[in-house]
Amino acid sequence: MKQFEALTRKKDSEPVRYLVVDDSVFARKSLAKMIESFGGQVIGEAGDGCTAITEYARTKPDIVLMDITMPQMEGIEAVERIVQEHPDARIVMVSSVGYQDNILAALQKGARHFVQKPVKPDALYEIIRYVLNDDGVTATVGAGEEKSR
Repeated sequence: MKQFEALTRKKDSEPVRYLVVDDSVFARKSLAKMIESFGGQVIGEAGDGCTAITEYARTKPDIVLMDITMPQMEGIEAVERIVQEHPDARIVMVSSVGYQDNILAALQKGARHFVQKPVKPDALYEIIRYVLNDDGVTATVGAGEEKSR
């Protein structure tokens, strides 16, 4: 997999911390590989919306990658509940269910962006940079050089 410029938090130069939520173990592992290629750190995983809410409160990630269609609680409802308790939460919906209604509902409930499966690493990288940009994300280039994003 292509290696990207590492995304780090400007406030402390630490790796961006992710919560990955998908009922498919394969999808979670695939996203985790992409995150690692971005220099990120997966600090939690969940297979349904209920667990996502608990894991968000426990781990306080910088960004959440959340599937829409899951058992027990759909991703859209989980987004709404997470954002109610944590208004600054940054959640990107990741789903093969690309219906306009679902995308619109997720954005109305507080998701910051949407990416379609199968996820292309280049697209996900740019979306993550965009969503985290107001927090000050830095992409490290080469040996010690940094570029602000």
